[in-house]
Amino acid sequence: VTVHNPENQGYLIAYKDSQLIISSARALRHCEQLITRYNREENKVCVANSNSLPQYSASSHIGKAVEDCMRAIFGVLLNLTNDNEWGSTKTGEQDNLISTTMNCVLQVPQYIPQEQRFDIRVLGLGLLINLVEHSARNRHCLVDMETPCSFDSFCAVDGNDSLRMEGQVGAIEALVQLFLQRERAARLAETETDDFIKDTPVPPQDQSGQWQETAGSLEWIQSENSTKNENEKKEEEDEEIDLNKALQHAGKHMEDCIVASYTALLLGCLCQESPVNVTTVRELLPEGDFSIMTEMLHKFLNFMNLTCAVGTTGQKSISRVIEYLDHC
Repeated sequence: VTVHNPENQGYLIAYKDSQLIISSARALRHCEQLITRYNREENKVCVANSNSLPQYSASSHIGKAVEDCMRAIFGVLLNLTNDNEWGSTKTGEQDNLISTTMNCVLQVPQYIPQEQRFDIRVLGLGLLINLVEHSARNRHCLVDMETPCSFDSFCAVDGNDSLRMEGQVGAIEALVQLFLQRERAARLAETETDDFIKDTPVPPQDQSGQWQETAGSLEWIQSENSTKNENEKKEEEDEEIDLNKALQHAGKHMEDCIVASYTALLLGCLCQESPVNVTTVRELLPEGDFSIMTEMLHKFLNFMNLTCAVGTTGQKSISRVIEYLDHC
């Protein structure tokens, strides 16, 4: 209704002096505050002698409602800011909206269950991309921010990224560290998956019988005391375990790739029309080389070409950023 219809998008942006944007921004701030109070990751209650999934305390139900509300708000704001300079500028003007969204990317995921963190982080990154892509004001606002590093990443200290930096850092530095951590995790997951596939044991030859020549033809003769059924059952169980491990590796690899790609796209948007930001990002990348970002974006673009209609605004944005960074 809005993404594919600019007139509807403009109507909602302007409705009652942008009341939808104002209310959504205010609601997002409240959700961010409430999620830290109703910490679902902290409030898990494991039931003794039970094989069921962990149950949650009463407050965690409130936490889940807040998470659902946050996702819905992100959806509204993403639609209103998608490829729309007016919507992006109006949304970015709301009090603390950009810092709140940045916090949803870097800090909020620690307060929600592991399996929900990816969604919130990608929604936040997507909104930040929309906000800065067509608005110079929003780009300046984000770049001038100071923020803690992501709760699950480590910031470089004198070239040593094994130490966590305490306190505030620039937004660009926090985003570069998030990108490097996720890019490294994606490479590791890919390597582990490749090793896992190479190490898959070859099934043993069938020992339940043997071929024998009878009357000029070959015939399969069943062996006595065959343990075929037991062996087959064990092999099936092992294969199921191996398949689950492979799927877990593939899922983790995909999530890390997507977060790294979104972060690279956001950094690329910040670099456009800003030699200062280009220099800042370059100094934080290994060997000052943008190729680590463009390679990730190329993979993401190929993935989008396979799964989305060709020529969407997202693909155009990625292609534009890749072209810009290739010439930096």
